[in-house]
Amino acid sequence: MSINYYGMSFNPFDKDIATKDAFLTEDMKEMNGRLDYLKNNPGIGVFTAGAGQGKTFSLRCFSSKLNPNITKFTYICLSTITTTEFYRQLCSCLGLEVQYKKSVMFKSIQEYFENISMSKKIHHIVCLDEAQYLNSDILRDFKMLTNFSMDSKSRFSLILLGQPVFNNILMRQPHEALRQRIIISYNFEGIQEKEAVEYIKNRFILAGASPSIMNENAMLSAYSSSGGSIRKLNLILTKALMIGTQHNKQTIDTDIILAAVNEIELI
Repeated sequence: MSINYYGMSFNPFDKDIATKDAFLTEDMKEMNGRLDYLKNNPGIGVFTAGAGQGKTFSLRCFSSKLNPNITKFTYICLSTITTTEFYRQLCSCLGLEVQYKKSVMFKSIQEYFENISMSKKIHHIVCLDEAQYLNSDILRDFKMLTNFSMDSKSRFSLILLGQPVFNNILMRQPHEALRQRIIISYNFEGIQEKEAVEYIKNRFILAGASPSIMNENAMLSAYSSSGGSIRKLNLILTKALMIGTQHNKQTIDTDIILAAVNEIELI
């Protein structure tokens, strides 16, 4: 209802926005630049961000531009698993036969990456999301899983996405060897005030509406309540549009934003 009321063709703050219409924050640009490096230089990359700051969306934008003839991409989001379950999950994603023994699966996985890299000249990128939940045994195995030709070659890339606490986990002494294998990393700072205003205006224009349906003070109020999270900002703006429609408001002001924030906090 709010879409039609404000003359929009769709809700520009939905999470299923097409990657071609992405608004890239400075954080996303920094991440994508590092991912481009990893695409051409196999190794381990670590990216951390607070909830809803856009790291997974950035990854989606990156993966959508990959050439499948030279780069394969595998995304795994289930991280609250045992070590054996991890190997079974990875084997399944790679199209390998799932075995009972971890050692057999380890050998099959390494042979797969060796073959696809050397014989087919394809760079396979594996991404594990919510890495802060991975148990220590899995993290310790990464340094062995990425060890080829007596640790002289890199045959695939591993991307670890997580919340900032993951950086603290990696700093523990048992993970020193894994840290030394990380060739790129970035920690998100969150969307900034100027970016947020540009983002909101850009989204309205994308949906075919005028940015003037929300005054700038309202935009700033929405940003200050978002905590730097794009996801929360989107929730606030979507709720504000609904409230504005219900009250026949032609312009979204700070009062409507505050009402939207209050409703969201009660959910």
